Amino acid sequence: MNNLEAIICHAEELCRDRGTRLTTKRKTVLSGLIHSQKALSAYELIDICKQEFGTTIPATSVYRILEFLESEQLVHKLNISNKYVACSHITCSHEHGTPQFLICNCCNKVKEINVSKSAIGELQESAKQVGFQIMSPQIEMNCICKECTAEEQEYNS
Repeated sequence: MNNLEAIICHAEELCRDRGTRLTTKRKTVLSGLIHSQKALSAYELIDICKQEFGTTIPATSVYRILEFLESEQLVHKLNISNKYVACSHITCSHEHGTPQFLICNCCNKVKEINVSKSAIGELQESAKQVGFQIMSPQIEMNCICKECTAEEQEYNS
């Protein structure tokens, strides 16, 4: 069993344990996100599902599927770019903290890391002091990955 199959099998078990179902189309969309290893829009996912898996899925269905996958905590929506990324913790069995997403502006690769509870608490307190309440502690940061940095340096040399 390859890594993609193992992740999908684990996602199926998670859904089954929660009383939901990972249908064939849901598996295809999730597989597209996992396979791409970067943030994708719904329309980019439509193209990947057709090219990689030979499956045509209408845009309205892809949006509904992404909503389902997000509710099952299998994908994350990146608000900064209106794209989606597979959760990097699908196969983990322990609880995770607040996700922080490092998003490469060049290639759209995303790295999910966790922010400590104390750091989130400090951010919430700082917001509170200036009259704001944090509605979503998810943090998204525009970055450049080391591969793109290396390419940029090579290009400028």
